[in-house]
Amino acid sequence: MDVLTIGNELLRQKAAPIDDFKTAPDKWRGIMDGMFEALKAHRGVGLAGPQVGILSRIFVTAVDGDEPRVFVNPSVVETSQETVKHEEGCLSIPGNWADVTRPKAVKVQAWDERGRAFTIEASGILARVILHEIDHLDGVLFIDRIQESKRNRILDRIAKRAKA
Repeated sequence: MDVLTIGNELLRQKAAPIDDFKTAPDKWRGIMDGMFEALKAHRGVGLAGPQVGILSRIFVTAVDGDEPRVFVNPSVVETSQETVKHEEGCLSIPGNWADVTRPKAVKVQAWDERGRAFTIEASGILARVILHEIDHLDGVLFIDRIQESKRNRILDRIAKRAKA
C-alpha cells in the first residue's frame, strides 16, 4: 500500500463507518495486513485508512511497549482535561514535525481485528497516536492543530520541495 501525502484530497475527507466488517472478513483482513506492512515499511507508529486511500473508519497502531492494534469504527468516550505538548510527525507529511497539544489520556471504544468490541484507556504516546489517527478519520491533519505561522512554514517547505 502506498501512503498518500499532503495535497491528496482524500486526506481531507471524512471516512465512513465500516458496516461490512463481519460479513467481509477476508477483505478487511487483507486491508489490515497491508496497513501493517505499510506502517512497518515507513517506520511509523500509526496509520489510518484515508492515508492509504481507504475512506473507511479503520486505523492500526504499532507503538513501542504496546501490542499492534486495529481500531475499527473508533469513538472517543472520554479525554483527560490535562493536556500535553509533544512533537508529532505524520507519514502523510514526511519530514515535518511540530509540537501539538493533545489530551494526556483518552478512552476509546472500537472493534478489534476479529470484530469484537473493546474499550481502551490509553495515556502517553499511545493516547497521542490514537487521537492523531482518529483525526485522520475526520480529515484533520496534525498541522491543523498548530499555530498558523508554523503551519504556513511547513506548507511553504512542502511547496518548495514539490517545485524542486
